[in-house]
Amino acid sequence: MALFEWSSDYSVRIPSIDAQHQRLVGALNDLHDGMVSGTVEAGMSALLVRLLDYTAEHFAYEERLMAEHHYPRAEDHAAEHRRLTAQLVDFHEKYAASHARINVPLMMFLKDWLLKHILGSDRDYSACLTERGVT
Repeated sequence: MALFEWSSDYSVRIPSIDAQHQRLVGALNDLHDGMVSGTVEAGMSALLVRLLDYTAEHFAYEERLMAEHHYPRAEDHAAEHRRLTAQLVDFHEKYAASHARINVPLMMFLKDWLLKHILGSDRDYSACLTERGVT
């Protein structure tokens, strides 16, 4: 069973961003499925790296859009991205050194963070960008 079901209720009304959010949800669900099914450590590490890599790619895309369209709270938004990225990198380092496990609390943290970020900060910048013609 998926950890996080995508819904059109989560749309930020910018199709490229919605598609990226759906990919993030998919990567998160793959990590969750691996945890539930007992995927071997190497497989879990690959899933975690995939989530990290795609998160970085997505954040960079959002930050470029915000800069191009002079979003006034771009720096605050980017700071949220940096905080999560630092947490993910720290967790990955601990996981790689066998000092951390992928568990339900971690999965719930990631799901909750992503949902709150989409419905809060991302909706805020998307409203500004759509007013400026971004579709």
